[in-house]
Parts: sequence; C-alpha cells; structure tokens
Amino acid sequence: MTDQATPAATGKPAGRFGGLAVYGERRVFIMLLLGFSAGLPNLLIFDTLSAWLRESGQTLEVIGFFALATLSYSLKFVWAPLVDRTAIPFLTPLLGHRRSWMLVTQAVVVFGLWSISGLNPSNALVAIALFATLVGFFGATQDIVIDAWRIEAADDSRHGAMAAAYQMGYRVAMIVAGAVPLVLADLYNWNVSYAVMAALMGFGIAGVLFAPREKAHSIRAIPVGDTPSRPKLEVLEWIARLIVIAAAAMVVGSGLTAQAGPLNGLLGLFGLGADGQTAIADAWAAKPGGVYLQVVAVFAGLALLVLACWPIPGVRTRPGAYLAGSFGEPLADFYRRFSGVATLILALICVYRLADFVLNIMNPFYLDLGFSKTELAEVRKVFGVIMTTLGVIIGGWSVAKLGLIRTMVIGAFMSPMSNLVFAWLATQGPSIPALTIAIGVDNIATGYAGTALIAYMSSLTSIGFTATQYALFSSLYALPGKLIASQSGRIVEASARAAEGTGPFAGLRSLFDRLPEGSLAAGAATSGVTPAALGAGYVVFFLYSTIIGVFAIVLAFVVASKQTALQARQKVEQDAAVAAPEGQPS
Repeated sequence: MTDQATPAATGKPAGRFGGLAVYGERRVFIMLLLGFSAGLPNLLIFDTLSAWLRESGQTLEVIGFFALATLSYSLKFVWAPLVDRTAIPFLTPLLGHRRSWMLVTQAVVVFGLWSISGLNPSNALVAIALFATLVGFFGATQDIVIDAWRIEAADDSRHGAMAAAYQMGYRVAMIVAGAVPLVLADLYNWNVSYAVMAALMGFGIAGVLFAPREKAHSIRAIPVGDTPSRPKLEVLEWIARLIVIAAAAMVVGSGLTAQAGPLNGLLGLFGLGADGQTAIADAWAAKPGGVYLQVVAVFAGLALLVLACWPIPGVRTRPGAYLAGSFGEPLADFYRRFSGVATLILALICVYRLADFVLNIMNPFYLDLGFSKTELAEVRKVFGVIMTTLGVIIGGWSVAKLGLIRTMVIGAFMSPMSNLVFAWLATQGPSIPALTIAIGVDNIATGYAGTALIAYMSSLTSIGFTATQYALFSSLYALPGKLIASQSGRIVEASARAAEGTGPFAGLRSLFDRLPEGSLAAGAATSGVTPAALGAGYVVFFLYSTIIGVFAIVLAFVVASKQTALQARQKVEQDAAVAAPEGQPS
C-alpha cells in the first residue's frame, strides 16, 4: 500500500521476515480471525437461510427473493468512499479509523443474526428479510473495512501473507456457515443455530480488539474553494444525486449478480408492468444472450454513477464538489501515481484470472468422464481444499521472499498453464489418481494466483483512498471473465462437432481410443457427437483456456517492466528532493 510519496509494489524481498517467518507475526494471526468474521455472514443470509425457509414451507420464488440480501457484496464500492471519509464518534480516537468501523459493523451483524435467531419464517418473514438485508449491508461494509485494515496494517512484503491468512479464515467461515447450522438445526432447532452463529462473530470482535493499529489514516480534504453555501438548494441537489446513485447501484447490481430483480424494481417505479418485468427476467436468464445484457447493465450503471457525481456544468456546488472528490479523486489519484501504466494495470487486473473464470463447465466435464458425485466430493471438496490452502500459503511466502512484482508475474503463468492438466485428464477417463493429480495441480495454482492478485491489488491503493480503490478493483476484476465464460459450453460442443469425420480437430480423436467403455458416452449422446469427438472438444477447450491466459502473461510482463521503471524514476526523484535541501548552504 502506498501513499502519494511512496511507489507501490517495490518487489523487494522481505529481508529477515521473508519466507514462512512472516506467518508467525501477530497481524497475520489477527487476519485469520478477521477473515473468519468476513466469511461468516454471507452464506448465512442466503444459502443456509434458504434451507430454513424451505423447511418452514416457503416457495422457491420467495426463497429466490432472499438472494437480493447478498446484493450489497457486489455494490460495496458505491459506499466505500463514505467509509474512507467518515470517522466514528468516540471510537475512532480510541481504536483508529479502520478498527472502529470494523467494531461497529460486527456489532450490527451480531445484532442482525441474533434477531433472526429469535424469529420464525412462518409468521415473521418480512422481519427476517429486513434483518437479512441489514446483515448483508453491514457484512459487506465489514469487508470494505477489513480489506482496508489488511492493506494499511502491513507493508508490501507482507501483503501476500495477509491475503493468504484472510483467504484461509474466510474459507473456514464458509465451511462453518454452510455445515454447522444444519447440524445444530437437526440436533436442536434453527433458532439455536443462528444464535450460535451470532456468537461466533466474537472471533472477529476479538480480532479487532487485539489488532495493531493501521497506519495513521488521512481523510483527504474536499476542495470546495470559495463555493458559496446554499443550504436549501443543496438539500434538493443531494436528494437528486442520491436518487441517481441508488438507481445506478440497482442497475450495476442486476448486472454483477445476474439477477433481474433490482432492475425490475427500479423500472417498476417508472411504471413497468408485470409483463414487461417478466420479459426482462426471461432475457436476463437467457443463455448466453443474458450475459451480454448483464455486462451492458454494469457499464450503464457505472455511467449513471459518473453522471450522479459529475459537477453541474458551469455551476460550482458543494454536493458536486463533494461527490466528485469522493468518487473521482481516488481514481485520479491512482492515475497520477501510476502515470503511463495505470490503464495497463487495470487491464491486467481484468484479465489476470480469465483462464480460471472460463472453467465454468467443470462439473459437467467430470460427470461426462464418468466420475461419481461421491468421488468428486471426496477429491474436490476435501483434497482440493487442502491443495488450495497450500497454494495460498505458497503465494504468501512468495510475496515475502520474491516480492510482489515477481509473484504477480509467476501467478499469471500458473493459472493458464495448470489448465493443460485438464486436457490430459480428459484422455484418462474416470481415473481417481489422474483426477487427484489434476485437482492438486490446479488448486495449488489457483490458490497461488488468487493470493498474488489480492496482494498486488492491495499494493496499488494509497492512504486515504484505500477502501474506495480496493473495493473498485475487487468488484470489477471478474467482469470480463463473466462475459467470456458464457461461451465455454458452446466452444466445447462446436469443437466436438469439428472433430467428427475429417474436421479440423479429427486428429485428436485418437487420444481417446483407450477410454473405458461408457466414459463420455452420456455427454456425447446429449451433444449429438461420438464420445471421442466430445473428448476432443474438451481438449480443444482447455487449450483455448490456456491461450486466453497468454494475454494475462503478456500484460504481466509489460506492466512489470513499466511499473519497475516508474518506481525507479520515482525513487530517483525522491532522493533528489531529499538531497536538495541538504546541499543548500545554511
């Protein structure tokens, strides 16, 4: 993490704290607790809650509506500037800016979960929905603050270990939130299970109380200059701008979450009837066309957000200056600090995980090969989790030992290269040893690359704008992958058809001559091709996913070169600025 005078991502090893020693630091252990606190609420307000709702007799339509409670997690960049700019009375002087925010958000999450634990969906459905939304909003706000503290409490060499600890804590929380409430509901009841979940948030509260302070937080001033205050007009302007921001959030939310509900709710306010809302919902759910609409919605919503924050042409107003500074200044600051390479960095963030995101057809692939659901659960959910954790730990070690830039470049290689192991797996059929190797290689690579990206994005922020900049990076980096991943199934089937007869991929069919009988047969029948042709289609797809990853590799090298040169130039300028006063006569 950098301030205006410090270049990001120095890429230097961590000295005597390098390697695995970094995991023994107090702040890394605290990050485990905070990661657990961040991961707990998300699953509890929809996935786990849906089981309780279904058991109480609620319809699937009603249960689906509760997915909107998680919408806040996709929109947290909208109010992240407020978190950057607002101090908590009494608590901020005592705990610091980030820890005070964490404590408040955790207290509200505990209150929300405890309140849910005292209700019954049969007669208090609306109240449960309101408390779930409350938990979702403050859970997402907690994420904003934890990310900011994680970045501000450590230097660049420790971002990897902090990111690794966060991911491990988060994954443990997801397992706990997905399994423990179900067990407790069987043994006792749902009310007890949610009361226990509220109590488990105590781990996060303990993390806050024992956490070291982050670096001194700087609330950047909004330059309003000599703009006169017009209280009555400003109230009207604030109302109008906030309405547009809310509308932008609903449009962006519909795109990021692939749910038409927020958009239909907005359009319903303008008179869109039931038939029109049904048509939008159907278009949103269409494959693959709906994905294009969702991406368009994201950009349209962002354009609305820009409009809401844009100063009125020719008229200086305090609300316009405040919003332009809150939303525009963090982006302007990023472009100032990374002049000449900022756009390339944003592009790298967007394509860094493309090779992973396109693998959205893996369950059909495994089932087509002939693996049973039990085999997949054992290898993917048990062994796979262990391998992902190992990759996360190695990623944190790499940042400390090799530096951010080198780790980022290595991570860019690992994701696409690991996809080649699935092309090999396709030729092996339902072999458990082969599946274990493939899952092990891919999950280690995924854990490493994920940690590398989180650490790298963390290094790009600056004091005063940490929450806003990181929230924006983390909200948007998966968007291109969502668009490209929509074509994965079509690529497999088109390649399979091209492998039939004397097609361009026909030569790949020979790779599947020795497959066990029945492997790929069911999937081939569904797709209307032979098993060998379907296998060839999968091989082509995994090669395609590797080629897509080449874009990230090339960009990683370009960004690494340009960013390293920029850092060297900034260091020379800083040294010259420091030396200049010393050289003057006293």
